Amino acid sequence: MNKIATLTLALGLALSSSALPVSAQDSPAAASSKQAKVIYHINDSASQALAALRNMRNQLDTAPKTKIVAVAHADGIEFLETDYKDADTVGPLISGLASRGVQFEVCEITMKRKDLTKDDFVMEAQFVPSGVMRITELQNNEGYAYIKP
Repeated sequence: MNKIATLTLALGLALSSSALPVSAQDSPAAASSKQAKVIYHINDSASQALAALRNMRNQLDTAPKTKIVAVAHADGIEFLETDYKDADTVGPLISGLASRGVQFEVCEITMKRKDLTKDDFVMEAQFVPSGVMRITELQNNEGYAYIKP
């Protein structure tokens, strides 16, 4: 490449990058000040619930402003049932997390399939028509990160 072509290329690159708008959202300070939003997807209480609850607690201990929604469906709704076998273990964690703003959402499709009513769940439980659709909405429309414990 000759000198003129090299200089022209360099000048073109320099001008094109300086013409781009600088956004406050692109700065590291702006990124760190944004509220993190996270979905915890639980579809198996036996293998995921306790770990998910502990992860949520750890996340809030580290980043207290994090917005967390735990979406439960299939066998993942069991840990939110009042008669869950490990209720003595998970109950205090659920209550503590709910008091810190965590939302616990239960899939109504799963409830219907298991012949359960809202009365079968802890008072912290909220209800959504479809767990998988709720996850989709939170990710696509509201920018939530996805965690599968």
